[in-house]
Amino acid sequence: MEQAKGKLAERHNIDMEQAFTALRRYARAHNRRLVDVARALIDDSEPLAGLAS
Repeated sequence: MEQAKGKLAERHNIDMEQAFTALRRYARAHNRRLVDVARALIDDSEPLAGLAS
């Protein structure tokens, strides 16, 4: 989770709290587990369009 937050924060120039909120919001909006969204972000295994929007 920390790696995903860090990666998202760096990519979008946001702080860690904002990154976590974005991950959680995306997971809820797409009916996904937060850990699965974080793993997909780390692995670049799928597109996560709109994640930090």
